Amino acid sequence: MNSDNRYNRQIILPEIGAEGQQKLSKSKVLVIGAGGLGASILPYLASAGVGKIGIVDDDVVEISNLHRQVIYKTSAVGKSKAEEAKLMISELNPEIEVEAFSEKLSGKNAISLFEKYDIIVDATDDISIKYLINDACLVTNKPMVYGSIFRFQGQVSVFNYQNGPTYRCLYPDENSNALNCEDAGVIGISVGIIGMFQANEVLKIILGIGAVLSGKILVYTILNNEQQKYDFDKSDFQNISRETFEEKYNKAQVEEISFESVLNEINKDEALFLDVRNEDELPKISLKNQIQIPLMNLENEIEKLDKNQTIYVFCQSGIRSKIATELLQKNQFKNVKSIVGGVLGMKQLVGKIKV
Repeated sequence: MNSDNRYNRQIILPEIGAEGQQKLSKSKVLVIGAGGLGASILPYLASAGVGKIGIVDDDVVEISNLHRQVIYKTSAVGKSKAEEAKLMISELNPEIEVEAFSEKLSGKNAISLFEKYDIIVDATDDISIKYLINDACLVTNKPMVYGSIFRFQGQVSVFNYQNGPTYRCLYPDENSNALNCEDAGVIGISVGIIGMFQANEVLKIILGIGAVLSGKILVYTILNNEQQKYDFDKSDFQNISRETFEEKYNKAQVEEISFESVLNEINKDEALFLDVRNEDELPKISLKNQIQIPLMNLENEIEKLDKNQTIYVFCQSGIRSKIATELLQKNQFKNVKSIVGGVLGMKQLVGKIKV
C-alpha cells in the first residue's frame, strides 16, 4: 500500500508536506491511559502516521466505559484496554508500530518507559498519576501534553515544553480533592473534544507548526461552546532530579486491597473502616466500626483516628482513598490500606447499603 495515498490529504498542506510526514513517521508518542481521552487521542495519532505509539493502561474494558471510550466494541468487555486499543489502531494503520503496556504507571516503570518516547500524553483522570507523569517528564526532559475533564468542561495544556512551565507551576497543591469521571460524571462528547485538542498539540509539536499551548491553558465548555485561554508563568519550582524522584515515588507504596478480602474483619474491634467521601455522597453504607471524615477535613481531624488500629480507607471509586492512605502514612499510621473500587465495588457485596 502506497503511504503517499494514505496521507495525501495532509501531505498537500504546505505546512506539512513530505518533510512533515517524515517527521511524523519518525516520532514516538507514549499515551498514558486508554480511557475516554485516550480513545479520542489514539486514532488520530495513528491515522496521521505517528511512527511509534505506546499505550499504558492496566485496566480492563467495562460496559460503563463504552459510552465515551468509543474505540472498544461490546465484545471487548473484560479484556485489556491497552491490548484492545493496540488492536484497533493497528487495524486502522498497519504501517505504524504500536506497543501495549498492560500495567499501572508507577515510580518503578515511568522513567524507563518515558526514555523510549519523544512526547508523553496524559490521558488519565487520577490526580496523583498526573503529578507522577509531570515529574517523570522533568527527569527525562520530555514534554507532557495534558488534558482533564470535569463534567461539561475540559482543560488542555502542554507542560515542560522547551523548558517551559510544568504541571506543578499551574497546580502546586498535590493534595487536591478533585473528582474523577466515575465520581463526578461525564458525557462522552467532552472527552472526545478534549482528546482531539490533545492530539492536535502532539502533531503541532512534532511538525513544528502553530503555537503550542506552553504556558497557556485552554478551557473549553461544551454546553455553550465557550473557550478561554489563560496564561501562567513558570514558578520557582526547581527541576526534579532522578534521585529526588526515586526517593519520592519508590518509597512505601499505598497498599490496595479488595473489600471481599476483608469482609471477615467488618465486626472486629481492631479494624476501622474510614469513609473519606463527602457527607452528601450516595450510596450510604453502614458498617460496624465505621467513621466518616471527608478527605478535605482529614488532616485537621486526624486525631480522631487510632494509630494502633488497622484502617481500611474507602471513597466512591478508590481514587481519594489512595490520597487519604498516603496522608495517613505520612503521619506515621503503619497499617492503612485503600479499598479498591470504593463503595461502587463494595455495594456488590454488602446488603446493608442504604441508597
